[in-house]
Amino acid sequence: MQELVGECKECKKPVYCKDGFIDGIVLDDQTLVCFDCSDKEDDKDIP
Repeated sequence: MQELVGECKECKKPVYCKDGFIDGIVLDDQTLVCFDCSDKEDDKDIP
């Protein structure tokens, strides 16, 4: 089962809940970031 839960704060792609798991990350301010954008942010932290 797949349900739309919102859109990515960065790229505006839809973020879905699939079988009880969100395909992204919920930030402290309750916004969503998809895994693709989350990975890009992680890469910025690496020197």
